[in-house]
Amino acid sequence: MSDVTVGIVALMILLGLFLTGIELAFCMAIVGFFGFAFLNSFSAACNLLVKDFFDTFTSYSYTVIPLFVLMGQIASNTNIARRIYLAAHKWVGHVPGGLAMTTVVGATIFKAMCGSTLATVATFSGIAIPEMDRYGYKRELSAGVVASVGTIGMLIPPSIVLIIYGIVTEQSIGRLFLAGIIPGLMISGLFMAVIYGWVRISPEIAPKTEKAPMKERIRVLPEFVVVGLIFIVVIGGLMLGKFSPTEAGSMGTIAVMILAIARKEVNFKMLMKSWDESLRTAVMTLLLIAGSVVLGHFLTITTIPFVLADWVTGLALPRSLIMVIIILIYLVGGSFIDDLAFMILATPIFMKAVMALGYDLIWFGVIVGVTLMIGVIIPPVAICVFIVRNITGIPFNVIYKGVLPFLISLAVALLLLFLFPGLTSWLPNLLMGPA
Repeated sequence: MSDVTVGIVALMILLGLFLTGIELAFCMAIVGFFGFAFLNSFSAACNLLVKDFFDTFTSYSYTVIPLFVLMGQIASNTNIARRIYLAAHKWVGHVPGGLAMTTVVGATIFKAMCGSTLATVATFSGIAIPEMDRYGYKRELSAGVVASVGTIGMLIPPSIVLIIYGIVTEQSIGRLFLAGIIPGLMISGLFMAVIYGWVRISPEIAPKTEKAPMKERIRVLPEFVVVGLIFIVVIGGLMLGKFSPTEAGSMGTIAVMILAIARKEVNFKMLMKSWDESLRTAVMTLLLIAGSVVLGHFLTITTIPFVLADWVTGLALPRSLIMVIIILIYLVGGSFIDDLAFMILATPIFMKAVMALGYDLIWFGVIVGVTLMIGVIIPPVAICVFIVRNITGIPFNVIYKGVLPFLISLAVALLLLFLFPGLTSWLPNLLMGPA
């Protein structure tokens, strides 16, 4: 049996293990361990397993993950999101669909401090939906926009997805952060366009609210300024080379903590909750990375990534069509297991093929981010929809009805990124120079 055949059989076994309910991290580690033992020796596989797990959990570069997660949890567990939402409401609440647009604006700004998509969805489920209920908004709009807008965190820095992608592909996290800004803002704009068009077609879905006086609008401007300063400190310092990604995460966490202390929103219970949630998320993510590293070393000796790259480049198809097929694989795979976990699993396999096709890995990272944005709101594993359902009790069919228009805007965003790849490269090249 050839090494490639062994690798293919191992991947089929891996898919079978997924169906048993075993955590993906352990599935990848088990298959990688026994596959490596089969091709080499049991002692070599033991050394590989211990070394990969030890290196992952002691790597300085991976400390960026718990720090940015903690930053987001502190922001989520204080009133920072509520203040941003109310401030945004003063400025755009009076336009057609204004409260829904406020949710988009507020969540986009909040993402400058919170790298967790799930925390954003949970936070705005408790803030925005009750507010829209109070003004008579139909729940398909309110639930749909909240389930969709949290996904912007896949691109707006500090994005945990882009951090992990950068680690897996050995790309600059600073460049990835900058590459995600314009597409992230573009998607926010598309979401607002969807809301505006939806309300124009069906005005009863979003009754108008009163326009806030200019004095009140000016009074809430410091809320935007504070978040902007934190964003500039974290991303600007990283971009200018003043901080490493880990140091940027530390500075961001300290800045958010200082803001919460200044507003007297810090207590022991909040801190313990933030630390507990951050630790759980960070350990889960590190386990996924460690498992994928073990599997990746096994797949490397099977030469599957290189064979796949050669096969893909030899196909008599346009390279854009091949890339569409790769994206569809990400979507299908992420529909049955956690999207982030599938990204960690699939990216090392497809990375060589993407490079062989001549695509930039920074651009591909943003494409993967948008693909994951779609994945977390389509069934069966639509985690953002599940969170909205669990917090609000809104039926799934109502949420999915509200999500559909935003899915269309995400598909438009993918098309625009294909047609105009400069949307991802312009800002990194401008501020950090050509790669």
